[in-house]
Amino acid sequence: MSRVHDMGGRFGDGAVVPEPESDPVFHEDWHARALALVLSTGAWGQWNIDISRHARECLAPQDYAAMSYYEKWLAGAAALCVDNGIVTRDELASVQGDGTSDLAPKALKPENVASMLAAGGPADRPSDVAVKFEVGQAVQTRKIAANQMVDGGHTRLPTYAAGAKGRIVMIHGMHVLPDSSAHRLGEGSEPLYAVAIPASELWAQPEHPKDEVILDLWQSYLDAVT
Repeated sequence: MSRVHDMGGRFGDGAVVPEPESDPVFHEDWHARALALVLSTGAWGQWNIDISRHARECLAPQDYAAMSYYEKWLAGAAALCVDNGIVTRDELASVQGDGTSDLAPKALKPENVASMLAAGGPADRPSDVAVKFEVGQAVQTRKIAANQMVDGGHTRLPTYAAGAKGRIVMIHGMHVLPDSSAHRLGEGSEPLYAVAIPASELWAQPEHPKDEVILDLWQSYLDAVT
């Protein structure tokens, strides 16, 4: 079953129109506040980027379709706070906390924001998983894009690329597997590859058949083409 957030490669949503470079970074003041809220709650260390992505994917389809970008971020953060017992639904509704949180000492202070953003969140990790593919090798993505560990779970293999053939153009090294990490099943790090896939493999009537889409895909998403 397709998920409402899995929109990549879908026909009929209109052209992607880049914003002018002169546009402000944030179109509304609350957009910046939403970003700050997501960063500050993430700094508590109660979830990782894959868990937070999955929280947004789990929004009700009607809400996901109606919400703007930053509304989805806020809704995902609110869900994570409730699911992790940090606040209750009643506290969210009343905009009033009850007592002091044990996470108060982990509050992100303004003077630490720049260094935190500069450090980023690297996802490369050591792994004992052997590299199966080499640059230039032909591969095919799994025919079913769904998470193989958790029904309806998070994955970075988009549906439009399922079953497509391509070639390895780069080996990124070992990286945390989102399918596992998003569900607190361990980091499950494995090789990550840049895979070039022809447009003709992805769409029935591509406007430019010789164009390629390059996707970063984990080893468990791929099989060798013989």
